Amino acid sequence: MDIWDTLFEKAKAEYHPEDVSPFIYAHHVVCALEAENGEIFTGFCIEGCSGVMNLCAERVAALNMYVNSGQTVVKRLIAFRDKAPSESDSSSSGMPCGACREFFMQLDERNKSMEIMADFSSRRTVTLGELLQNWWGNERYEQQCKGE
Repeated sequence: MDIWDTLFEKAKAEYHPEDVSPFIYAHHVVCALEAENGEIFTGFCIEGCSGVMNLCAERVAALNMYVNSGQTVVKRLIAFRDKAPSESDSSSSGMPCGACREFFMQLDERNKSMEIMADFSSRRTVTLGELLQNWWGNERYEQQCKGE
C-alpha cells in the first residue's frame, strides 16, 4: 500500500452523506491530506441552506491539521465524492475549488508544491502551483521575505 492508498482509505472512512439537520448536509465530499511531517488529517464537506455555513472537505482537513498540530504545509491531498478521482469521469473530479486553492496558498506559500491527486488509478498528480500559475499573492510573500 502506498501513501495514496492510505490517504484514500482515510478519506473514504469519512464518506457517509447525511442530513445533520433539515438545513445542514455533510460528509458527501471527503478529503485526506498528508502534512509536512507525515501526519494525516481528514475533512468532510458541510453545507447549510444559507450558504454562509459551507465548508469544503479540503479546508476542513487543513483546519484540522492546523488546529491539531500547528502545521501549515501540505505534502499531498486527495479529495472525492463516492469514488476516487478519475480524469475519465468528470463526476469524480478531485480538484479543489477556487476558494480552497486560494486558502492553501494563503496558508503557506510552500503549499504551491503540494501534490493533488488528479487520477487515482494512474497516480497522476498536479501541484497547486500548476493550478494557480501567476498567483496574485506571490509579490506579498516576496515582500515579506525581504522584510518590507
